[in-house]
Amino acid sequence: MTGTIDQRPVRDEHNVGELVTQAAEQLSKLVRQEVALAKAELADKGRRAGMGGGMLGAAGAFAYAGLLAAAGTGAAALSLVVPVWAAALIVTALLFVIAGVLAMAGRGQLRRATPPKPQRAMDSVKADVEEIKGRAHR
Repeated sequence: MTGTIDQRPVRDEHNVGELVTQAAEQLSKLVRQEVALAKAELADKGRRAGMGGGMLGAAGAFAYAGLLAAAGTGAAALSLVVPVWAAALIVTALLFVIAGVLAMAGRGQLRRATPPKPQRAMDSVKADVEEIKGRAHR
């Protein structure tokens, strides 16, 4: 013997069972995180839809009050040829402006709430799947 040293590399390998356990734990954690993200995103969209619907309801109430005021304005304008009708007209116009602003704000909230799917969570899952595929091919 010439005193040769074993040339095999020293490896810190885990057995297959440990690797499978680790992968399962990581996948489970990833799935829980994705589900939490989807729940948060859907809750946010639900709040926006509720706010938008409420604003549209308020817009309807103001429009109804505006119609009543318009009727009062018309009656005042026809029965009295004095500046009382001008005041009633100003109130009517103000109510319709408020209704228009609420309707536009409500419509904007509803647009932000649709489509009712957790898009960010779905994109994140797709990215995770691509990453896992990429690592599996290495």
